[in-house]
Amino acid sequence: MRSIIDKYLKYLQVERNASVHTITSYNNDLTSFNEFCSRQFEKEPESVDIQQITRLTIRLWLGELSELEMAKSTIARKVAALRSFFKYCFKRGFIHKNPAHLLVVPRKDKSLPKTVTEEDMTRMLDHVDTSTARGMQDRAILEVFYASGIRVSELTGLNITDLDLRSSQIIVHGKGNKQRIIPLGRSAVKILKDFLKVRIQLYGSRTDSDARKSLFLAASGQRIYDRAVRSMVEKYLKSASEVTQKSPHVLRHSFATHMLDNGADIRIIKEFLGHASLAATQVYTHTSVERLKNVYELAHPRAKSQ
Repeated sequence: MRSIIDKYLKYLQVERNASVHTITSYNNDLTSFNEFCSRQFEKEPESVDIQQITRLTIRLWLGELSELEMAKSTIARKVAALRSFFKYCFKRGFIHKNPAHLLVVPRKDKSLPKTVTEEDMTRMLDHVDTSTARGMQDRAILEVFYASGIRVSELTGLNITDLDLRSSQIIVHGKGNKQRIIPLGRSAVKILKDFLKVRIQLYGSRTDSDARKSLFLAASGQRIYDRAVRSMVEKYLKSASEVTQKSPHVLRHSFATHMLDNGADIRIIKEFLGHASLAATQVYTHTSVERLKNVYELAHPRAKSQ
């Protein structure tokens, strides 16, 4: 089988133009499987007959990987490599039956969303210097993120006409150009009113007609863009929180988690976030459960083992 693996890797390089990283990963995964087959059939790695390999052989290998407590993401990658390899072998006539056909890729472990505490959020917002128009905008952006849970693309797409501060709400243009109306809290409304008074100070030589209708502006005077927002959010998160991920999505996660922690209905949160299905929103229930477990561990006298 080793010689066929080498042919397959050459095929990836020449015909599929695969990256060096992909070829190296597939080589490692297939070599690992070949060595397992060598032990299974009691043959030298170079002498393993690919025709002997069955679906059971593959399942036994995956069982061994699970016993080694490999991450599901790692096992999923190895399964993908195996499926691709045996598909190639079947098409090229090296085997008459594909043992990896219908092989299911294990679901990867979903990591819980990273969030900041309510105290950290308050500290971060209070840390912003609002004595300048730029600082006022920074504070307004952070407040809008935390007040609404919108995405970066939705924030950069906001126009002044999307604001209805009299009714304390904004119109958000989400994925698929679907619109949704999201209420804003008093803090967000106040800072937006103050910001609109000084917003014109952010105009520059490159301020065009699109920028004039845009709610937030970049340093160039044009409509604010994704990278500028991410850089700004990262700066303020570093100053106030030890959360490992420092992106606008952390503020979106924090919005949803804090709403849920304080009694909001998950179906309402789904609408705020613009999720197509409730399944996407339910990840926040796991975050809240984990927080409850931590509180229980710390507070209950018999929570810890004796």
